[in-house]
Amino acid sequence: MGFSQCITCVISQDSPSSNTPVSTDNNDEKKPSKYNELKSLKIKTLLQKMIWEFGLSCFIPASNRLEDDKNVKNSEHNKAWLLAETGPELTNADPHSSFRFSFCSQVELESMNANNSCSSTVLMVNLDNGLIESGSRELKWSRIESLERTISPVIHTLVRFTYDELLHATHNFSKGRVLGRGALSYVFRGKVGYLRTTVAVKRLDKEDKESSKAFCRELMIASSLHNSLVVPLVGFCIDPDEGLFLVYKYVSGGSLERYLHDKKKGVKGGCSLPWSVRYKVATGIAEAIGYLHNGTDRCVVHRDIKPSNILLSSNKNPKLCDFGLATWTEAPSVPFLCKTVKGTFGYLAPEYFQHGKISDKTDVYAFGVVLLELVTGRKPIETRTEHGDGNMISWAKPLLQQGAIEKLIDPNIKFTQKNFKQISRMVQAAAACIANEESRRPNINEIISILKELEPNPSNKKNSSFPGNGSVIDCYTPLQQSRSDIKDHLALAMLGVSETEKDEHLGYLWD
Repeated sequence: MGFSQCITCVISQDSPSSNTPVSTDNNDEKKPSKYNELKSLKIKTLLQKMIWEFGLSCFIPASNRLEDDKNVKNSEHNKAWLLAETGPELTNADPHSSFRFSFCSQVELESMNANNSCSSTVLMVNLDNGLIESGSRELKWSRIESLERTISPVIHTLVRFTYDELLHATHNFSKGRVLGRGALSYVFRGKVGYLRTTVAVKRLDKEDKESSKAFCRELMIASSLHNSLVVPLVGFCIDPDEGLFLVYKYVSGGSLERYLHDKKKGVKGGCSLPWSVRYKVATGIAEAIGYLHNGTDRCVVHRDIKPSNILLSSNKNPKLCDFGLATWTEAPSVPFLCKTVKGTFGYLAPEYFQHGKISDKTDVYAFGVVLLELVTGRKPIETRTEHGDGNMISWAKPLLQQGAIEKLIDPNIKFTQKNFKQISRMVQAAAACIANEESRRPNINEIISILKELEPNPSNKKNSSFPGNGSVIDCYTPLQQSRSDIKDHLALAMLGVSETEKDEHLGYLWD
């Protein structure tokens, strides 16, 4: 909103007679009337010039103003008055500089009118709309400039889109183009450029105070990642009015969650993914996580590994996406504490869920949950289940301890002697990943070795506390945490879950 739209102008001559030229001392009375008229004309001309330069374009006679004041009496206290005063001390000054400007309140103005003791021209400025709106816009631009400076080291590697380009690409961000949503964003499918290249446009919530920080962090991290197993960031958009946008390459095959858990898309009553694809996904995403932890200048912890953030290409090649919660750490296995626990319920590592402790082992735990989903075809938390336990981890651990692999396997998987070894290795890797104690969890390179049946790197084995004895289950020493400790973090973990689902999920935890 422009300055001229925010300010209303009222001009009145608060002298004993509005038709009498302003007089400031006895010498003026002796001067010819033409001189007084000329002086009055100069004053009016000056005021008109001031009004137009400020963008104020309406003049209201004093009588009309008094009538209007009665109709808007309730809103007048939200306004301030700018006084252009003349007085004896300004008598000998040039007319172009014979005004003293000051602000006064509505009450002070009414008192001055009652006393009728001074000559002044009054400009009404609505601070509630005009100046505040102007100040807010200045603050917004200041924040954008700060954001631009922060991301300046990497923006030369990205395409900068305008809001109009993204608006056109997504058909005005139509609901039919929505690919998914997160806690602070929506993702839309769109087409950009002369070649109409398909992209995924992530629109952050412009009303959220954390959106600028989240945008900056995600852009800085995603732009530094260059791996075929990671969805690449193509560009971005910063618009002062419409908000912040990130543009990613579009992956046509959809998410792993769609294939595992959306029965409408697959075989009726079951999952449509054959075992060969599940195994390819497991090894591919393990390598993608390995790249984040060890293949970049700084270790990146994703913090939100789950099937909906794993995309499949048309050839069913997996790609890891969505770095909205990702963060840098000093080095792998060097933990730090965060103030706020963010992530998806069912994939949160115990030490993160209960104490806010983050390390590469946070991703390892979540990946173990994904491995179990690939093997069992179940969700981490289910409201309705034939197994009698809605928590997949609670249901699976006794079976893992017993080595009852056949009871874990999704009925839709064709169990053959050929894939038996791969299934066994994946179950072993999953069991190791979901160990309650962080210190007994292997790093991602050891998990890759298990999945691919490789000899572990001697340096990794030396620095690891993971037994690696080849057994399906390592050890499940439960963390002795009180209910109150867990409840303190439960509300944070349940972000994005509906109230009905919350009640059901809590039942599975405490029953």
